[in-house]
Amino acid sequence: MIEDDEGHARLIEKNIRRAGISNALKHFLNGGEALDYLFNAPEGPFHNGPALVLLDLNLPDMSGTDILAKIKGDPKLHTIPVVVLTTTDDKVEIQRCYDLGCNVYITKPVNYESFSDAIRQLGLFLSVIQVPDVES
Repeated sequence: MIEDDEGHARLIEKNIRRAGISNALKHFLNGGEALDYLFNAPEGPFHNGPALVLLDLNLPDMSGTDILAKIKGDPKLHTIPVVVLTTTDDKVEIQRCYDLGCNVYITKPVNYESFSDAIRQLGLFLSVIQVPDVES
């Protein structure tokens, strides 16, 4: 999960766990740390296989679309599903993310209850698609 808002990150994880998903979850507050993990960490997906990325577009150090482009532009990582979770609801930006290869685009509502409902739906979605366990 690449999310700079700690509150949003806790809410996302809580609802993913509530949906019954017990996979390891790594949280990154910025894009640089996330890309370093994705591409260089021995336990990361470049060297170790399946992953799913939950990506905020509005990060302190770089654009989420740049991260998306790097993931989808890499021959080894391009198959990783990327779920964009962001407050940006601009139609052009949404289309750009799909053009870059994002799998799902979810707009975070500003209202806490609506955001919680959206994340609960994400948890249900992830439980249905059976996120692969890296250890198996």
